[in-house]
Amino acid sequence: MTSEDFRTAARSAADLVADYLDGLPGRPVWQPMAEAERQALLDLPLPEAGTPLDELLKTVGDRIMTAPMGNGSPRFFGWVNSAPQPAGVLATLAAAAMNPSSAGGDHADVHLERAVVRWIAELVGFPHPAGGGLLTSGTSMATIVCLAAARNRAARRAGVDVREDGLAALPPLTGYVTGETHSCVRKAWELLGLGSRHLRTVATDAEGRLDTAALAAAVAEDRAAGRLPFLVVASAGTVGTGAVDAFDPIADLAGREGLWLHVDGAYGAFGVLDPAIAHRYAGMDRADSIALDPHKWLGVPVDCGCALVRDTAELRGTFSLVPSYLRDEAAGSLGWFSEYGTEQTRPFRSLKVWATIAHRGRTGVAADIAHTTALARRLGELVGATNDLELLAPVETSIVAFRYRPAGLAEEAVERVNRELPGAVQARGRVFVTGAVLRGHEMLRACLLNATTTEADVRLLIDEVLACGAALTGRTDTD
Repeated sequence: MTSEDFRTAARSAADLVADYLDGLPGRPVWQPMAEAERQALLDLPLPEAGTPLDELLKTVGDRIMTAPMGNGSPRFFGWVNSAPQPAGVLATLAAAAMNPSSAGGDHADVHLERAVVRWIAELVGFPHPAGGGLLTSGTSMATIVCLAAARNRAARRAGVDVREDGLAALPPLTGYVTGETHSCVRKAWELLGLGSRHLRTVATDAEGRLDTAALAAAVAEDRAAGRLPFLVVASAGTVGTGAVDAFDPIADLAGREGLWLHVDGAYGAFGVLDPAIAHRYAGMDRADSIALDPHKWLGVPVDCGCALVRDTAELRGTFSLVPSYLRDEAAGSLGWFSEYGTEQTRPFRSLKVWATIAHRGRTGVAADIAHTTALARRLGELVGATNDLELLAPVETSIVAFRYRPAGLAEEAVERVNRELPGAVQARGRVFVTGAVLRGHEMLRACLLNATTTEADVRLLIDEVLACGAALTGRTDTD
């Protein structure tokens, strides 16, 4: 392949991507793939001979980009998946061309990562000592990083080197979550060998926030039974409803009890940038660690999570292992990023983070977030004013939890219909919404992350839910 071959293909790729992004608002949000198209991808044979770049691009355009997940559309309200910011898309190409390992050394990606991790900490108002964080594949990995540091601190305070002696030298370690805590916390807990039976689910108040009285009681019970409480997880926006825990009283209790306070900020931590809801985040800066996802509300192309930890030494002491073949006498006092997490070869994530934030600046990022929270509140108002719909929780961030509940429909039928509604709405292709279970009830949850979404888009969501709900219950407009 010549340089000119690559340039020609790159220009064609740029046109392909630009056309795709331009066409998103006018296409169906998502539609199921035809069986033949799905099977053709599953059965792709391993080629014996190479394929020219122009043919590869044609395949991408004809068979891949025609069947997207849908999250680039302004009418995509499912899960917590954002549209990519264009600046981040462009930066991804340059990062792939350089293709370094961002484990350590003296090259641009290492220094840029230290800068953007500091930027992220500044955006959410979290104290950032040098070396107190790193980029990860997502919050799932960031949670493992943070909880591992918390576990090691607890063991050290108990007089045990858990890296050397393992958990067998300790009494059972206990941690505390709510029923709305993201499942990645339990996965991390189990992976770290702590045992899910020792991860206590404590009660929440009427608004879905962690109840500190219930937390205090659970800690006391575990201490009395000879167990070792060491961690509490608070949420900066639950996945189900977007509820934000009251951080100050949790931090007060964590300080008294010697618990590590970890904040799951995967989706919601960046909400602190919106002046209209910033008060909900008071005390988040008192946490010992935060895990969050720039690839959610910031729109950084997947994948990109971030772990922020208050105590740099605790984080490094949990993971640092430097074999002779990786010694770097010029690394400085912070060493390599590979000493602060589980990855040795690490991708160049920081360039797309830098581009995504720098293109808009703090003001632009905050404006985009404020737009989506305001629109979510508007959707909540529209749900509340619409016959046959019921708002299930206050709108605190940019998630709206609601359900289809026409008068006179039996509760069993309400549950069945709301369980089937997401799939029915998705199949029509005009909007995309997903479901969940809240306090034992099936519901719809609309998550707004796209700054190009308009009120017309959320009104269409309501129309689609009503139409599908009527079809599933055999109702008519005059019922």
